[in-house]
Amino acid sequence: MKRKYLYPLLLILVTIGFYYFEEYTGQGNFETYTDDKEDNPPKLSFFYLPTSTTGTIITHKHYSLSYSEKHEQAEWVAYHLKKEHLSSNDFKRPFFEVDKRVSTLSADWRNYKKSGYDRGHLCPAGDRRFSYKAFEETFLTSNVTPQNHEFNSGIWNDLERKVRYWAKLYNGVYVVTGGVLSNDLKTIGYEAVSVPKYFYKIILSTSADRPKIIAFLMEAKNSKASLKEFVVSVDRVEALTGIDFFPKLEDDIEATLEASASRQGWKF
Repeated sequence: MKRKYLYPLLLILVTIGFYYFEEYTGQGNFETYTDDKEDNPPKLSFFYLPTSTTGTIITHKHYSLSYSEKHEQAEWVAYHLKKEHLSSNDFKRPFFEVDKRVSTLSADWRNYKKSGYDRGHLCPAGDRRFSYKAFEETFLTSNVTPQNHEFNSGIWNDLERKVRYWAKLYNGVYVVTGGVLSNDLKTIGYEAVSVPKYFYKIILSTSADRPKIIAFLMEAKNSKASLKEFVVSVDRVEALTGIDFFPKLEDDIEATLEASASRQGWKF
């Protein structure tokens, strides 16, 4: 082959190679990281990821998310919380940073400044205290959403602690959480970050012979009610969000579990 044709061909091959490398290591339904001996990150199982209504799935070392550019936040964040992940490490709180794996970049933290809303974590920093790198990763702005302070520090925090309790009790759980995103939401900041009126959290346990699921749907306001009052069926959350949660479960198991709003099998 003549040299004048060889160099352009090599350039095309290198470009294609970089494209697929970026595609498989930044977005898409692929397991994209390897073991880090220092950090020992958990292995995310993409078998348990929900569907994405935006087509933008971002995979980090310690959680995955589906980003909504329209609402400038994740429509869901999913992660595996293992019993051995639970830790009381008291790390210094890092600064919030934009998520560079989002092609348009996630919303700047300054959108929240003087907005009256907390930068509420979706994957809680408290679930990722087993290493500083994992803890720090939760401070990407793709993992935060505007939340009323009383809600964030109150009933929502109670639910996050309950999930950690279940992770210990049931030897790990899979968690999917997010705000209910719709077209009628108020926004904050110069990038128009949507403020969800409702938040959901869905927990899957596979420790027993048969999987079990429990889902919560909460209005984003302070409440003194019991967590039990917020239990709903997964089907209800799917109807509100358009997301199919745990689509890889066997159809008969998925249909039965997602239609139920039972608290049976979950110790409160």
